[in-house]
Amino acid sequence: MAEPTFRSLEILAQLMVLATGTRITYGGEENIPERGGAVVAVNHTSYVDFLPAALAVHRRRRRLRFMIKAEMQEVKVVNFLIRHTGTIPVDRHAGAGAYVVAVQRLREGELIGVYPEATISRSFELKEFKTGAARMAGEAGVPIVPLIVWGAQRIWTKDRPRQLGRNNVPIAVRVGPPLRAHAGIAETGAALRAAMTTLLHQVQERYPHEPGAYWVPRRLGGGAPTPAEAARIEADEAAARAQGRSPGQAR
Repeated sequence: MAEPTFRSLEILAQLMVLATGTRITYGGEENIPERGGAVVAVNHTSYVDFLPAALAVHRRRRRLRFMIKAEMQEVKVVNFLIRHTGTIPVDRHAGAGAYVVAVQRLREGELIGVYPEATISRSFELKEFKTGAARMAGEAGVPIVPLIVWGAQRIWTKDRPRQLGRNNVPIAVRVGPPLRAHAGIAETGAALRAAMTTLLHQVQERYPHEPGAYWVPRRLGGGAPTPAEAARIEADEAAARAQGRSPGQAR
């Protein structure tokens, strides 16, 4: 399939990387299957970490179909891209339809990109995983490929202004060996989380971190919230939404 829109986006993404001076290094791309379906599980630290992940897959001459929240269809340009790139919209209140579509795409040989954490991690550590990646892989009979993106949080993450100009930020992408789904969803999820934790720590060991920087995890001497602090922030946000307030608004 020619997919001219997807091809145009691939070219645009590569030009953006060049224009901003972003330096992306890749490792383990050979773990991305040359053919056949697979769930690609990506850690989530940034609003733009999908791009290095997709470029890693592109280096294997394949395309990554992400699942995206359905609200983005309200943006005309984004809705056009969703319809022309095989992106799967997910209604957070009724996600069964998107799940069925994703499983079918996997059976048809597609690579489906999933964020097991569901939302961006403010601590930049791995959050607790949702079960979707494990369930989809098990039902479709395909492997799960763990993929780590590190450094993208310096460009655009929660609670921080975006840095989309020429920033020369180094980004590391590491792909781990494919995992086969176990008999139980919990076992598959635990194996995936362990694999992604190992990959994340390997990437972090080689990455130049700035002591005290907001984008560096507290565990590594940075200024990011601890996982417990990040969880409290999210709980406060959820409570504010439930009460019809903006997060941070005075009670």
